[in-house]
Amino acid sequence: MSYSLSATKLKTYGQCPKSYQFRYEHKLPSPTIFGSTKLGYALHAALATIYKDWNYAYPVPSLDWFAVCWQHHTSELTPTQIHEGWAALQLYFERYISPLPQIHKPLGIETKVRATLQVRNIEFTLSGRYDRLDYIDDGLELIDYKTSKSVNPPPSVDIQLGFYYLILEQIYKKALKRLSLIYLRSNEKLTYEVTPDHHQQAQSLIEDMAMKLRCDQEWKPVTGQHCDRCGYQKYCPAITTRPEPLPQDAREVTQVQLALGF
Repeated sequence: MSYSLSATKLKTYGQCPKSYQFRYEHKLPSPTIFGSTKLGYALHAALATIYKDWNYAYPVPSLDWFAVCWQHHTSELTPTQIHEGWAALQLYFERYISPLPQIHKPLGIETKVRATLQVRNIEFTLSGRYDRLDYIDDGLELIDYKTSKSVNPPPSVDIQLGFYYLILEQIYKKALKRLSLIYLRSNEKLTYEVTPDHHQQAQSLIEDMAMKLRCDQEWKPVTGQHCDRCGYQKYCPAITTRPEPLPQDAREVTQVQLALGF
């Protein structure tokens, strides 16, 4: 049985292996994170419909097409959210659609992806999901839509780049070259170029994780600013002088099965 790994898991591990152990090995309830609102879900769904259902025999969709697709996903929104969402889609149309002579069909839209990786006789299943994936001249560009009002570059973006480099290269036989974060409500875009260092960083983290899983080594805590937002402080020996014992229903650390080649 392979060990399941996601970009979120790898980012958590890269930030603090002890937090990873609490959350994923012991299955302790994770701290509340600001999640997607109904408006966020509706915007993602509308953009997926815009690209999936467009007839690519025609050069560029119109703003009316955007309006039709948006109306399909507004039933659970308030009037204010409908107004804000439509304003965001208009900005998107003006910047990313209207100037184009021809819109190109994405390689993938709202797609779940999975690949395998064997490290130190442990098989990992790499799982992820992306908003949009485009062909570019020398490889692939990953598009991630953001619906927050403020533009805050996500932490550990280097780990995310390396993780998706590994998984997309195996699936599409093309190298990931760029990750673009499109902030829909502020009409801003951040683009990161993928380098060999990103690939190596993700590979090294997975190899280190494999050693801990295989040899049952200690998951050492790493302290920093992230500790202020951590929901596991009361269990952590690096933060609390007398940490509380884990709940009785906490799971034991996973025992992994080695993938031996003969």
